[in-house]
Amino acid sequence: MSGAEDTRETLGTTETLADLRREIDAIDEKLVHLLANRLKVVQRVVKVKNRDGLPANIPERVEEVVASACKRAQAEGLPPELAELIWRDMVAWIIDYENRHLAADKPG
Repeated sequence: MSGAEDTRETLGTTETLADLRREIDAIDEKLVHLLANRLKVVQRVVKVKNRDGLPANIPERVEEVVASACKRAQAEGLPPELAELIWRDMVAWIIDYENRHLAADKPG
């Protein structure tokens, strides 16, 4: 028995790294699709914020979004600190995106 086969048998799995990578790739594809959908909504948010004269950064909303993500993460068994890191980075990027587009969409 080779070392790799011995390890799989010891761990009680017949999965290969290639199998697991395919599974991760499928999940990543779904995540990218969801993020693209989220950005489409953000583009509509920019129009509403521009119309209503609202800033890109609304700190109370940022904290609400991050807290909600952390709570959902914990319920799913995902470390909340990982969710917080991902969401804060994503929200910071989106605020920058909104700022660029709010400025570009203003009449004048």
